[in-house]
Amino acid sequence: MISLDFGLGGIEAEFWRWMFVMTRLGAAMLAAPIFGASSVPPQVRVIAAGALGIFLCVWFPAVQAPQDLLSVEGMVIVAGEVLIGLSMGFLLQMAFAAPVLAAEVISGTMGMSMATAVDPGSGSQSPALGQYFTVVMTLIFLALGAHLLWIRLLVESYMTFPPGGTWFGPERLEILLSFATTMFVTAVVIALPVTFVLLLTQVVTGVLSRSAPSLNLFALGLPAGVLAGLVALIASLPVLHEQLGDLSMAAISASEALVIR
Repeated sequence: MISLDFGLGGIEAEFWRWMFVMTRLGAAMLAAPIFGASSVPPQVRVIAAGALGIFLCVWFPAVQAPQDLLSVEGMVIVAGEVLIGLSMGFLLQMAFAAPVLAAEVISGTMGMSMATAVDPGSGSQSPALGQYFTVVMTLIFLALGAHLLWIRLLVESYMTFPPGGTWFGPERLEILLSFATTMFVTAVVIALPVTFVLLLTQVVTGVLSRSAPSLNLFALGLPAGVLAGLVALIASLPVLHEQLGDLSMAAISASEALVIR
């Protein structure tokens, strides 16, 4: 099968087949926001991909590793497997990025952009409000069972795109780009109610500062903006939950359109 031969016969062939099946699974879990979070140890991701790979080897006996895995043709096939996995994981990343983008806008308008924390998912700095939105998005995503639907689509992708024919056409790339538009639109919709209230607060603060110039605008405007933003966030919680639930289902629908003909 490959230039490396350990003399184990059929066991070795099944081992390389198992490793080949794990390629798409591992790439998807590496790119997905929940499975590929920096707080998740790499060993856990490898074990999860290996366990799912065992079932796939049983469910799809026709899936075989390339005859020469280390050849140029074999590397191209492996690259196609990685492309499928990364694309499915990237769709979820864009879905989870929408509330973080909304939090960036809200935090900057409230004057809380200096309150940052390390994002456990990506390891980068993000606003503290973004951490809250990420936690809510994760809980809603798991409560809806969207992670199970995503894993099912990942398994079904082996029927739609068997190894060796996994390169995307323009129509698949269009799905990725169109969902990026959905991500930005959802971020704007999430941030719109709070930013509108903050805009009104700033207008009122500006009118007061012009009416009474002796007032300290910064001492009055910052506490008023933070208080108004918190009140607006609490009032918009029911709408926020509905929006994040719709975003989760939109991500699953986009993943289905990506891998199902």
